[in-house]
Amino acid sequence: MKIDLHSHSTYSDGHLSPKELIDRAHNMQVDVLALTDHDTVQGLKELQQYQSSQKRALKLISGVEISTAWHGFDIHILGLNFDPDNVAFLQRLQEQQQRREERAQKINSKLVKAGIEGIYTMAKSLAGQGQITRAHFARALVKKGVSRDIDDAFKKYLGKGKRAHVKAEWIAFPEAIDWIHQAGGRAALAHPGHYDMTAKWLRRLVAEFSEAGGDAMEVNHSHLSGQKKQLLNELACEHKLLASAGSDFHFPNRWTELGRVAAIAENLTPIWHDWKNIEEHRAL
Repeated sequence: MKIDLHSHSTYSDGHLSPKELIDRAHNMQVDVLALTDHDTVQGLKELQQYQSSQKRALKLISGVEISTAWHGFDIHILGLNFDPDNVAFLQRLQEQQQRREERAQKINSKLVKAGIEGIYTMAKSLAGQGQITRAHFARALVKKGVSRDIDDAFKKYLGKGKRAHVKAEWIAFPEAIDWIHQAGGRAALAHPGHYDMTAKWLRRLVAEFSEAGGDAMEVNHSHLSGQKKQLLNELACEHKLLASAGSDFHFPNRWTELGRVAAIAENLTPIWHDWKNIEEHRAL
């Protein structure tokens, strides 16, 4: 089975609508998919409704990627296979969305002070009905001709310590883990190999995540060296964490693709090992 538990749509910083994401999942022969937009589950119903009209089977897993703060790092926690109608969980995500909007307003104020106007409006337009992110600001800066490309926008304006950077006031990850558990889901540490930290800090992050009740960590994601994959495997084993894997798909490109996820090592237990909804799909 081809399983991808990390993807994004236009409800956050992805470029494809839920409908387009389903179509691509079918084209890439994905069997199990989780839509994990940033701090929102708005796209899940649209995803499910469109898939229900399709002939090809595709099992959908409820998902979200929650933004948290840890020792100055922005750490993302995936919530998987939870109740997407849990009222308390939805209210908490609404609070996250308000934090995101407040950050966007502050970013805009700094850009205006830097002599760059109109970016917030463009970013909101690019975000559409979804959550506004720094990626939308970056795309707006490129569209306006201020930045050469997305990387340039972050290096000059949006990255840590740059002219328009605003520190996010996110919750701590133990709180996110608790939210997910109360909604009946499992919490997975997202793309641990991508955080700009030393191996020592990564070990500390995984240890504290496990101690806080985290269930799993992504051991396979894009742009990982063999050495980093081995380290993630060792950390998952050491802290008895389940293994998750996802492409972190945002849009079609040569580096990441929906469903392009390496197999989980045999010495690790997949996060989905006891999910009946996947086992039932496997039996079809």
